[in-house]
Amino acid sequence: MVWIILLLVGLLGGTLGSLMGLGGGIVVVPALLMLGSFALIDITPQVAVGTSLLIMIFTGISATLSYLKQKTVDYKSGLLFFSASGPGAIVGTWLNRGFDTNSFQIYLGFFILFVSFILFIRHYLKPLPRSGKGIERSYKSEDGTVYTYGYRVLPVLIIAFVVGMLSGLFGIGGGSLLVPAMIVLFAFPPHLAVATSMFIILLSAMVGSISHVLQGNVNWLYALALVPGAWFGGTLGAAINRRLSSTKLVFILRLLLIVMAIRLIYEGLT
Repeated sequence: MVWIILLLVGLLGGTLGSLMGLGGGIVVVPALLMLGSFALIDITPQVAVGTSLLIMIFTGISATLSYLKQKTVDYKSGLLFFSASGPGAIVGTWLNRGFDTNSFQIYLGFFILFVSFILFIRHYLKPLPRSGKGIERSYKSEDGTVYTYGYRVLPVLIIAFVVGMLSGLFGIGGGSLLVPAMIVLFAFPPHLAVATSMFIILLSAMVGSISHVLQGNVNWLYALALVPGAWFGGTLGAAINRRLSSTKLVFILRLLLIVMAIRLIYEGLT
């Protein structure tokens, strides 16, 4: 029964992670900790994070391949983000060693609540002002609408480092911060932000998972059960994303974050 549950967790995490650009860890990590609290599996926050990051490699590959076919990945911007998120992921894996289960859940829950708050007020925030040295890009959607977005390199590198650190620390892929930052601060169209986020998460997860593997923080049997669902979920989430409007996409992302955050904080305090 536990293996069936893990397969379904991988599928749900892969689908929602690919759909929202979160990477899937926001589902996998809490689910593993919950199964541990019910004594169904033996898990620590460190192993939950390390195993989640390993799973996100497969979700990331599956989702990124699908998004590349849809031509919604800004890989040039993605590589720039990764140049800082990669080192951040290594720092995050080192910081993760000091967490116990309860404190881990509480900090993760409050972080997710912060992200959901940013999404609520996103209409009142303006993109960072861009100087002449900034990068400006454009994206043409399937309906012919042209979106213009852009950023300065230094803010991107700072945010990407923090995202990578949170990825290594919490095992959630960092997309729960990266997607809102792309939408709110740099005016990325939501669908483009999600697709590009999955590309960045794929690269960061590779770096973070290697660090956790070297520390012995991966349960290979649990990973084996999670991988098939994560792979198919990554493709499924990308297909669903293509059929949703930007408004619906942001609304679902916001609702998902709030529900997950409340549950994590409650479990951490009890």
